[in-house]
Parts: sequence; C-alpha cells; structure tokens
Amino acid sequence: MAPKKQLHLTAFMRPVSLHTGAWRYPGAYPDANFNLKHLISFIQYLEDAKFDAFFMADHLAVLNMPVEALKRSHTVTSFEPFTLLSALSQVTSRIGLAATASTTYDEPYHIARRFASLDHLSEGRAAWNIVTTGNPESSKNFGFDEHKQHGERYKRAREFYDVVTGLWDSFADDAFVRDVESGVYVDPEKIHTLNHVGDELKVKGPLNIARPVQGWPVIVQAGQSEPGRQLAAETAEAVFCSPKDIEAGKALYADIKGRAKAAGRNPDHIKILPAALILVADSVEEAQEKRLKLDSLVHYDSAISSLSISLGTDASGFDPDGPLPPEEELPPTNASHTGRAGVISLAKKEGLTVRQLANRLGGQSGLAFIGDPKTIADGMEKWLEAEAADGFTVTFPFLPEGLEGVTKRLIPELQRRGLFRKDYEGTTLREHLGLPRPTNRFFEAGGSAAVSNGSAEVANGAAEGANGHAEALSNGHATPKSKKNTKAKRSLEVKEVPEETRRSSRRKVA
Repeated sequence: MAPKKQLHLTAFMRPVSLHTGAWRYPGAYPDANFNLKHLISFIQYLEDAKFDAFFMADHLAVLNMPVEALKRSHTVTSFEPFTLLSALSQVTSRIGLAATASTTYDEPYHIARRFASLDHLSEGRAAWNIVTTGNPESSKNFGFDEHKQHGERYKRAREFYDVVTGLWDSFADDAFVRDVESGVYVDPEKIHTLNHVGDELKVKGPLNIARPVQGWPVIVQAGQSEPGRQLAAETAEAVFCSPKDIEAGKALYADIKGRAKAAGRNPDHIKILPAALILVADSVEEAQEKRLKLDSLVHYDSAISSLSISLGTDASGFDPDGPLPPEEELPPTNASHTGRAGVISLAKKEGLTVRQLANRLGGQSGLAFIGDPKTIADGMEKWLEAEAADGFTVTFPFLPEGLEGVTKRLIPELQRRGLFRKDYEGTTLREHLGLPRPTNRFFEAGGSAAVSNGSAEVANGAAEGANGHAEALSNGHATPKSKKNTKAKRSLEVKEVPEETRRSSRRKVA
C-alpha cells in the first residue's frame, strides 16, 4: 500500500502578515516587520512545527499610495531578504529559507552569488522565488523612467534563469581538492566559464563561489498569467499561487503540471502551493468573529489604496457604493495582470460594490481556512486529495497569536491524520520537498563526488539534452547524504555549535 500523501507547508512572511490591519490586532507586535528578536522567535516556532520553509517576500519600492494610506501601512519598512535569512540561518538548522529576488531589476551574477552563499551558510536550505516585479514604481529606483512591459519582463526572466543556473554549475562538485601537499587548491579541469550571450543578458562567468550544497537552490515561481504559468512549467520546483477556490485550484494544478510534462519534466517535481490565510480558534464561530475584528481594523484609505494597487489604476474616484467600472473602461496597466483579473472576477462573482471590494482587499482576499483545527484540516485534506494543491503557502492573520494557532493546534491535528510530518527526514530543503538534486550540466555525471566544502557526499545521476535544464530538474542527482566530517585536523579546531546552543536565543511567543 502506497504511503499516504502528505502536505507541504511554507510560511509566507512579509516578513509578517499580509493583512493591512494585522499590526493593530490586540496582542500583536506592531514592530514585528523590523524586529529581529520577534522574527527569530517566529521562525523557530515554525521549525519546531516542521514547516518546509520560511518564505520572505520583497518590495523594491514603497507602494504608490496617498499619504493618508501610506501612514497606516506596515509595508513601508522591512528587512532586505538576504540579510535577514542569512541571520536566521544561524539560529535554525532544518527549515528552508526562501527569498524573493527580481529578474527585472537585478543581475544574474548578483543573484547567483547571493543564493549560493545562502545555500552554503544554511547547509542546503535556500530557495529563490523568481519574480518579474509588478510594481511600476520600482523602475524609478533603478534609473529607468518606465517599467518594462509584461511580456518583456518574462522574456528576460526565462533567460535570467538559464544564466543563474548555469553560473551555479560553474564548478564540479569535487572541483576543490585543497591538496596541501601539492599546493593545488582547485582542479582547473573542473571549472566551466559560461560565456553567455543572449537577447537580454551577457555574462562571462564563472561564478566565484563553489557549487551550492543543493546543486541549485530550490526554484520557486509566483506568476499565474500565461507567461507566468509557462515559466513555472519550465523552471519552477514550487509554485506560489492564489486560486480563488478548489475548482480553480484543480485547473491550475493540472495546467502547470501538464505543461511541465510537455516540457520533458517530471510533474511530481513541481509542488503547487496555493496561498491560504489560516485562522484557528475553538470554533468556526469564534474564528469568524476574530476575522471580523481583524477586518474592522482596516481604514478605508488603506482599503481603497489596496484596490488601486491591485487594479493598477487609481480607484479613489470610483463611486464607493456603486459597482466596479467595466473592465473595458479601466485604463491599461503594466502591473500584475493576474492581480487585476482576480479582483475583477471577485467583484463580478460576488456582486461587490467598490467599498466592499476595497475592504476585502484591504484585509486579505483569496483562499482562507477559518475555523477549529478539525474543520481546517478537513478543508486542507480535501484540496490535497482533489489534486488542487500539494500543500499550502500559509499566511497568518496576525502575530503571534495566529502563528501559535497554526503551530500548536492545527499541526498536531494534521500529524494525527498522517497529513504532515512529525519530524524532518533530511537536512536540505530539497529533501523536505522530495526534489532531486540537479545534475551539473557541464560535467559528466557518474560515481560519487564530495561536495566542495567537504560537508556532504552526493550520488551523481545522469541528465541528457541540448541545454539540460528540464532534464537536470527532473532526473538529477540524489539529495545529499548524511553529513560527515572530511576536513583535516587543524591546530585551531572549528567546532560545530550544538543545536541546543544555537536555539538558546528562543523567545516565547506570548
């Protein structure tokens, strides 16, 4: 009998809640966006609950909104993801660390270096969430007067992915011999210079960092538009998405996995993880009351700004008590096409006025599981069994209470049903997600080779194909084996810090 399929759970942190009113909720930490002690506490609770990953969003500009809305927004300040996740990597040992990074306003060499470094610092727990940046205001922070068009952004993203993964393959896993006797530090036959010249990018290489512990950090993709789905099918190993209901989830799940199969990939190596707000209470009624209380904390100025951002046009002049103007009357947008389409669909489906729609978006629209642990577990299991999801990207209504409800009450119920792990079986994020280690496209596979820093051994597999991208993702190496010390003795030993010591900074969530 096949083992029961289990959920994968990542925690979406911005770096706290998406809900505009979350920082005002009774008992919440108003400064949690910018308080390292709180964030350490949050991630350690998530690791104790055996979450797959801690997922950091990012913004390259302050959201364009009127001052009356801006002054109420907790999104105006947060840590830069790589800096924060590097710090968090040192107070955790198993949970994955996913960072958002833009292919529109960054360079492949920078991205490759940062994620390779994070993967080594965390001993194989890094993930890259590929985004093309939907906020048009971002362009002005990088020397551009205009935001790139939607199609242009995705064209660059596809080439960008090829370059970054090519740079990660600059060194064979066993390139660094560090032979003290001969004086040879690295085998020059095991270094590859990329020399990429494409329509969008020109990058020589090689990368000046050893191949990541995972081969490549896990690739996450967050777009749902037509080009976004195709990019996910060709490149992603986890998809962050927002289907509005289970039927939409099933359609998206089948579409992306079908495209992946057509691209020569194993569909099981792409995990579909819809965003879901989870609010746990003793009863459905109590949970709904908490949601109403939370939504009541959203000021209308913030709500109408959220609607404007989602539509990509100023909605403050719309009749608040009338319907949303017809789509054909809305100005074209260069922001997120999927976001706009979702808002228009929601307004039509539920017959919402502009005010009602704004209040919904100012809170948090989309999929939500609200109730007692059993009711929520029933809903999550239904999505899993219907092949509408492989798990969820969990968003919390408020912190710390909302996080405690999930980790201390919902997770035990999921574990009781056999729907979620009771402990980590591996040490890397790829192992948590059941993903293969990508083959190095530039070096022939076969036999075993030590990872360059000597911390793990990997079993090499084989991959064929003209570019090797889909094959590397589908048929690559096994995940790293258990770690063992292969370093020579030194007069000054570098000792591993025991896990209990690393976690001594734990702060109890109230």
